[in-house]
Amino acid sequence: MYFRIARKYEGKILFMTSAFINWSGGKDCTFALHKILEEKKFKPEFLFTTCSRDYNRVSMHGVRKELITRQGFALGIKSRKLYVPQDHTLETYNKFMKHEMLLMKQRGIDYAVFGDIFLEDLKKYREEKLAEVELNGVFPLWKRDTKELLREFIALGYKTKLICINAKKLDRSFLGRTIDEQFISDLPADVDCCGENGEFHTFVYEGPVFKHPIEFKEGETVYKEYKSKDPSHDTGFWYLDLVIS
Repeated sequence: MYFRIARKYEGKILFMTSAFINWSGGKDCTFALHKILEEKKFKPEFLFTTCSRDYNRVSMHGVRKELITRQGFALGIKSRKLYVPQDHTLETYNKFMKHEMLLMKQRGIDYAVFGDIFLEDLKKYREEKLAEVELNGVFPLWKRDTKELLREFIALGYKTKLICINAKKLDRSFLGRTIDEQFISDLPADVDCCGENGEFHTFVYEGPVFKHPIEFKEGETVYKEYKSKDPSHDTGFWYLDLVIS
């Protein structure tokens, strides 16, 4: 059953289908939200975020869960967080996610919005897992040129800070930088300007979809390495802690 939200346009009653946004707090999910709000086809019911149960932070991004909640307040959208143990397996993760997706389905939500741009394997994985619970994926940024996408994002007035960088791909000096035209110019040639290959992660704190800026202070810088059975995986990352002010 579809849960549809009524709205008026030129005197006619129209409907928007409910969806949830897969939310990390970064630029891609923010721009995906911007696009569906612009199109007025979907009504975003939740910001859905996967967090580390051990650290109470967004998985991989390292953003404090409280900042995600503040983004939700500024957007006027409820936050829903899934807490997973730090040493979880893919099997465990899939089990947790399936439970959450079934809860979304029970709430009458049929669509999941993602900020993915060009990773075919990841898109296929998401769609296969969603199909198991009869949910559908929505990818508003799919196959867009990443440089054009980022320039459009900047031109709209979004303010974004780099809060995690892959130590093999970027110099530590990039950590904490604001994304602007100079940032695009300074990126190495082998780094995607949207960080689509995991080169960096971001936190968006101001822009058209927010009712007010997200307040924070810059905290300490931390280097972390993660264990991986796959030698091709990069395991060293620099993090900038953002502290609630």
